[in-house]
Amino acid sequence: MTNALSKLLETRDWLMADGATGTNLFNMGLSSGDAPEMWNIEHPDRIKKLYKFAVDNGSDIFLTNSFGGNSSRLKLHDAGHRAREISRVAAELGRDVADAADRPVIVAGSVGPTGDIMEPVGSLSHADAVEIFHEQAEGLKEGGADVLWLETISAPEEYRAAAEAFALADMPWCGTMSFDTAGRTMMGVTSADMVQLVQSLPNPPLAFGANCGTGAADLLRTVLGFSAQGVEIPIIAKGNAGIPKYVDGHIHYDGTPDLMADYAVMARDCGATIIGGCCGTMPEHLHAMREALETRPRGPRPTLDKITAALGAFSSASDGTGDDNPPARERRRSRRRV
Repeated sequence: MTNALSKLLETRDWLMADGATGTNLFNMGLSSGDAPEMWNIEHPDRIKKLYKFAVDNGSDIFLTNSFGGNSSRLKLHDAGHRAREISRVAAELGRDVADAADRPVIVAGSVGPTGDIMEPVGSLSHADAVEIFHEQAEGLKEGGADVLWLETISAPEEYRAAAEAFALADMPWCGTMSFDTAGRTMMGVTSADMVQLVQSLPNPPLAFGANCGTGAADLLRTVLGFSAQGVEIPIIAKGNAGIPKYVDGHIHYDGTPDLMADYAVMARDCGATIIGGCCGTMPEHLHAMREALETRPRGPRPTLDKITAALGAFSSASDGTGDDNPPARERRRSRRRV
């Protein structure tokens, strides 16, 4: 499939994605409990500012403000019927910012989980999940997104449903899962399992990988797990800027720009092609990451010891696959996407 992201990947051996959505929007005044996606309609200037933060600090790809923009999640805000419209506007605002840039920039239509648990554990059927994802995909497509970007998925069933929906929308896509439970997703998927899942899809993603989770060190251990499978599909790494801590009534991530610069270079050396940040990643982090990727030469694949020396201890002793790993200090984990 010929598309803007594939063309850019052909010319570069790494691309930089964006940082946090929630953290930046909270700093602009978003209140806890409010739907960030409603700001596409209510405060389009702030959403363009969010996108411009990424572009101005070196991102080649930025995600639209549509993570929770599906009908299932928006119904909690009495806006389920506006899912297609809200996603379309999110992409339109992104298109304006990308087209004004002085270099190629990819608008990635963010698609998060439905918020429901799929059968047989939960009540969401495959057909209903496909319908939910398809509606959002069509909205993002209408708004001018270059690629769809599935993120923070835990269940393989939901990943498959999204892939089917994106095929119906005739859109290229990328997809990441969140490995936040001792090296596995909440539903038990390991890095090796994800590689097998991606390779089994009739409509595979252009790139796949991990986002969010716990800290940057854990995410790189998962990336090493992907690389060990010898997969040829480009790998995505979007790690959090450190570990979340509750400070003065707010969630604060302790990762410095220097730490995220080290993370970005190590992610590249671990085998990732698309490298960005997730929760807590601010413009200053992105600036440091871009500078490091441009100026530091490639090195050998980092060992686990090198990763922990630079980025801190793993949150669990195991990467989820059953392999022996050095013991690590347990950390508190948060599934909040900010």
